[in-house]
Amino acid sequence: MANYSGDPNAIEQQMAEQMESLTRWLKARLPKLAPLVLAGVLVLWLASGVYVVDPGHVGVVRTFGKETVRTESGLNYRVPWPVQRVDVVSTEQIRRIEIGFRAGTRVQEEALMLTGDENIVEAQIVVQYRVADPSKFLFRLHEPEIALGAATEVALRSTVGNMTIDQVMIEERARVQDDARVFIQRLMDDYESGLVITEVKLQAADPPDAVRDAFHDVVRAREDKEKVINQAKGYQADLLPRARGASEQILREAEAYKEQRVLRAQGESARFLSVLAEYEKAKPVTRDRLHLETIEKILPDIDKFIVDGDVGQRLMPLLPLAGGLTPLPTPPLSATPVLPKAR
Repeated sequence: MANYSGDPNAIEQQMAEQMESLTRWLKARLPKLAPLVLAGVLVLWLASGVYVVDPGHVGVVRTFGKETVRTESGLNYRVPWPVQRVDVVSTEQIRRIEIGFRAGTRVQEEALMLTGDENIVEAQIVVQYRVADPSKFLFRLHEPEIALGAATEVALRSTVGNMTIDQVMIEERARVQDDARVFIQRLMDDYESGLVITEVKLQAADPPDAVRDAFHDVVRAREDKEKVINQAKGYQADLLPRARGASEQILREAEAYKEQRVLRAQGESARFLSVLAEYEKAKPVTRDRLHLETIEKILPDIDKFIVDGDVGQRLMPLLPLAGGLTPLPTPPLSATPVLPKAR
């Protein structure tokens, strides 16, 4: 290192001498260094054409602005700028856009829309998509994500406008999602965007804040109605089989009783016919036997008094007939009156 003294003029002179020495050195060696420098710059320029395409991505190479080739995942090479340039696009990444809200915050101008029955509903939707054709995605549309957001809003407003507020909020939420997905995909295909819609999910569909509580009360009332109806159907489903089973049981018992009565009647009829046949053979004997059998069945179950005719007339007020006992006919007068004990 040069040793500069404190004199400014001396310092300036020394610096001038060093610059002059450096200039002479460069002039002497520049013809030899220039090819090496140019070769180094050329090597670095050519080396800048090496690029890597990750798995699930596609490289689109443009030569002077025109697409010439697509490259798959791995190490690839293209002629460096300004001859060629490459755009690497993911074809497997699932991307998403939000309509009606951003990061949990509502966007009123996107969310509020009119239903088919002229009610206002606040709808929020999420669209998931991926790039299917990198060339169309890069060159057919300027900012395709913005175009997708506008198409999504148009599709959602069109779908909601063809339904009632009850259908949008409660009854046919799945249909809203399916119809919106088909509508969005058709628009993006018409725009040649190169995008494929993988899923459309309706996040929220509510009435405006001013009437939200009242509307939710109506929805809860309808849910309670459906709950009661389902409970009634469940009770019906439980009661009807049991009633049918009881009915079948009664029918079977009635049929069994019918069979029993028929068989018993047939038996009694056969018995009567057999008795009649015997009666026809010996009428007096059979009649007396039947009379005696009947008396044997009846008399043991009743209270009875057997008295003499004259005595019976005198004792009748003294007998315990208040209990509904009916005196038997007075038998023929016997030689000796007998008053047996009641059995």
